[in-house]
Amino acid sequence: MSSADNHSPSPQISSFGRSKNRLRQEQVHSLEENHRSSTRDSELESFQKQVTDRFEELFRVSDDELLSIDWIQKLLNAFICCHEQFRAILLNNKEQLSNSPLDRSISEFFERLVKALDICNASRNGIEKVRVWLKHLEIVLCALGSNQRALSEGQVLRARKALMDLAVAMLDEKDCGSVFPQRNRSFGRHNTNKDHRRHFTALSRSHSWSVSRSWSAAKQLHSIASNLVPPRGNEIVATNGLAIPVYTMNSVLLFVLWALVAAIPCQDRGLNIQMSVPRQFSWGVPVTSLHDRIKKRERRSSNGLLKEINQVESCVRNMTELVDSVQFPLTDEQKMEVKERLKELSLVCGALRDGLDPLERQVREVFRKIMTCRAEGLDYTS
Repeated sequence: MSSADNHSPSPQISSFGRSKNRLRQEQVHSLEENHRSSTRDSELESFQKQVTDRFEELFRVSDDELLSIDWIQKLLNAFICCHEQFRAILLNNKEQLSNSPLDRSISEFFERLVKALDICNASRNGIEKVRVWLKHLEIVLCALGSNQRALSEGQVLRARKALMDLAVAMLDEKDCGSVFPQRNRSFGRHNTNKDHRRHFTALSRSHSWSVSRSWSAAKQLHSIASNLVPPRGNEIVATNGLAIPVYTMNSVLLFVLWALVAAIPCQDRGLNIQMSVPRQFSWGVPVTSLHDRIKKRERRSSNGLLKEINQVESCVRNMTELVDSVQFPLTDEQKMEVKERLKELSLVCGALRDGLDPLERQVREVFRKIMTCRAEGLDYTS
């Protein structure tokens, strides 16, 4: 026998070596899978906790703070934070997004995002409408507060005209038309002032995001809410739990859009959307409780339930009653009432001046986040 034959490995030894290597590879693969699974579970749990914490904080506010500009900004900030964490989950699991049944729920989510963009546009439209109201309020404030020594009849007439213009501007859109529903329409159908027509036509041209005249916020919300059902147990297992954050983000999106439509003047507003969340979702309690609290205010205003809008409407009523009843020369009691009403009006104008710009910036930020998420998601699934 040659020396080469003496040193060649036996078939049994070679087979054992291959089996050992295969076992080692399987162990490494199993460890990697366990690590990925553990990381994913931790990620999903963290996401659910953030959503719960954010909405519990939003729920804890008093009735007076609820639906204020400050509260809406906190709501939008909560959406942005939850949305960013959800985007990270999609990125970390992008290889699974095209697998059934996750592909269908992801596709439906992206369709809802497209519809959400319309509501963001309508909300920015509504904020612009409130800015127009503010201009009329500032005219009233200037007219009645410009002469500290004595209030003249001319000042009262100027304030009365501004209040009448404001009343027309605040009519429900079905009665007098939206401020910017179409680019070729100017503010106020009966306004014959050429300067006003040019001003508002220019404004409407600068806002290409305005929705069409036939668009309906109520119908859009119903479309977003349709077929939004919790994932079944087999879907959760088949998607390695990813069906849960997709359902959660869909629900958060629906509530935030619904709250925006509730608070801000939107074309064909309607709040008849049900929020029903199974008990196993910890964030369901604060979300449904907030929904119920807001629904109780539904009939308070046709323009919007925003706290500052309610204050505007109250100031307009009080100031209109005052200028309609004032007689010259003014009594000391009337002078005192004018002073009190002007103080109220000044506070409302200040709140709108300080709050509308940051609110619009945040709505724009939500718009951009949604656009980015959808573009990324389409890349992942393609």
